Amino acid sequence: MFAKARLEYRPLPLPDRVEMSDTQMIAAAEAFHDHMRRRHTVRDFSDRAVPRAVIESCVSTAGTAPSGANHQPWHFVAVANPAHKARIRAAAEEEERKFYEGGAGDEWLKALEPIGTDASKPHLEIAPWLIVVFAQRYGEFDDGTRFKNYYVPESVGIATGFLLAALHHAGLVALTHTPNPMRFLNGLLDRPASEKPVMIVATGHPAADATVPAVAKYKKPLDEILTVSE
Repeated sequence: MFAKARLEYRPLPLPDRVEMSDTQMIAAAEAFHDHMRRRHTVRDFSDRAVPRAVIESCVSTAGTAPSGANHQPWHFVAVANPAHKARIRAAAEEEERKFYEGGAGDEWLKALEPIGTDASKPHLEIAPWLIVVFAQRYGEFDDGTRFKNYYVPESVGIATGFLLAALHHAGLVALTHTPNPMRFLNGLLDRPASEKPVMIVATGHPAADATVPAVAKYKKPLDEILTVSE
């Protein structure tokens, strides 16, 4: 992606400029908030197919996220292959059993009780798509030499947020899953050692009888998450 010969600063006029009045800005912000507050983390999926083009467009949206030095230190692998999904589920559940059998510690397990999770992860096979998010610790120039990536966790986190918003905007639900360790994903999905798997995003349509834990509907009020200094 990067060539050493092109590492130079060249300013461009701001493209795609959006001009809104204060009233329009407030209305747009409130409309987006209303849309996003209807996003829910769902564990009960339908096996209804989702077109590949939808997933590709959502990942393209994730790729527009800001990143340290614009290195874009991420890679997404979209998995629909049933055999691969079965292997991911088997490997993830093996680690989850260790977690729930005491590896997590009593405090963490207690915190999870209102969420209603356990070691069984059928969504990893039922959801039509699993999007595995990889963080790239370093990249390579066109001549094969390495360059360091900066603010990798922050950049990948922002891109994943874009992805989740895009999936919701497309009418899909999603579930983030972080089995630990996840190195088996590099071999299964043929990704290089320079990449670290950080998350599996299961996505698709909700099952007809899908539920969410009641506690998930509680969100901290604005005065608990915002301090304004004017």
